[in-house]
Amino acid sequence: MSKHLFNEFESVSSKQWKQQIQYELKGADYNETLVWESPEGIKVKPFYHADENQLKFESPISNGFKIIQNIYVYDISKSNERAAETINRGAESIRFTLESDTVSLEKLMKNLPKENIIYYFNVLFLSADFIKKSASFASQNNYKIIVLQDTIGQLAKDGNWFESLEKDFNQLQSVASLNFPFLSCKIDLYQNAGANIIQQLAYAMAHVNEYFNRIDSISTPITFEVSVGTNYFFEIAKLRALRLLFDSLAKEYDYTFDCHIIVTPTKRNKTLFDYNVNMLRTTTECMSAILGGADGISNLAYDALYHKDNEFGDRISRNQLLVLKHESYFNQVHNPADGAYYIESLTEQLAEKALELFKDIEANGGLITQLIEGTIQRKINESAQKEQDLFDSGKEVLLGTNKYPNKNDKMAKELELFPFVKTNARKTLITPIIEKRLAEKTEQERLSLEA
Repeated sequence: MSKHLFNEFESVSSKQWKQQIQYELKGADYNETLVWESPEGIKVKPFYHADENQLKFESPISNGFKIIQNIYVYDISKSNERAAETINRGAESIRFTLESDTVSLEKLMKNLPKENIIYYFNVLFLSADFIKKSASFASQNNYKIIVLQDTIGQLAKDGNWFESLEKDFNQLQSVASLNFPFLSCKIDLYQNAGANIIQQLAYAMAHVNEYFNRIDSISTPITFEVSVGTNYFFEIAKLRALRLLFDSLAKEYDYTFDCHIIVTPTKRNKTLFDYNVNMLRTTTECMSAILGGADGISNLAYDALYHKDNEFGDRISRNQLLVLKHESYFNQVHNPADGAYYIESLTEQLAEKALELFKDIEANGGLITQLIEGTIQRKINESAQKEQDLFDSGKEVLLGTNKYPNKNDKMAKELELFPFVKTNARKTLITPIIEKRLAEKTEQERLSLEA
């Protein structure tokens, strides 16, 4: 009976809706009044309709996102204790950042739970032997471990390979046949440096395409490490478009695995002053990540810019995700964005524009070539400067920084970390891509007045 409930009502087409809106505008121009254009060149309409929606994107069935806790390993015993404690407090995955391949996995993983927990090894070095050691340890001890190794990301961020292009890829090739996930694409760098969404998606595809071209027979899932900004619906669509584009590219290489997506809120819009607003920003960004279909989310602590890792900041950031998961029930509805005409339209447009840019990158030598030539860096800088100009003019608002700042807010004595870009003169193969926040210049000026 419910299937026939609305049959008595005549359907209204998108054309009829638009005609009615134009009538209500009383002569005002429809496009100038109600349609706005995003920095990516996407025109957003006041309504979306089923008869205009052509994309039939089916999200992969999700069992819910994992809450990830980041732990930088500088002391194995303390890192092990911290991992156990954060798991007891609600973390569902641990991302260890490792500086050395000599770390004892037995000590690091001692007595840590094995069921329903993913352990990520974010390695700041390249070692095929370490990947093999991790694979063996995981197999023998029944741990689910994913190594996050990205030599192209190393080049983009640091300006140099670990050793050289040939040696780096030879090492990766030597572990490609292992039935063990070892490869990641750290595309969060592009977002944090100021690339727009189209660029982020296109560079992500060009990034992973370099691996498909240079490594034979990748036989395990590839991880994307992504940052999401504050443009709520666009960021949902971005993650969906990433899967859509990856699936299309993977088919060309007969690659049958879904990508694995880890999401972290962006640093670009985070502020030093009025820092509690950062919690509001990260909450909506985590919501975008969940609705966009992230496999794992690592929240950014509200005080991450100026405080070293601390239990309070970690607990607050973790609790934000726990509230979304267990009190707001964000994990109870699988693929909630499916069928939303606006998001479907954004997904389609983002994917199409990113695909066009990706094809242009490939036609001009690929990502590595364009990094060496400086083209990628220049394009990101151009995009970042446009956004910076909007912020400086007040058109892009960061509450408490360029809108309603608290003049009595003092931060100079709170700084445990230096929250601004550092540039050290050194020899590099390419110009590295530098992450930079929008508020840095304004904050430096305010700090100088505190002195």
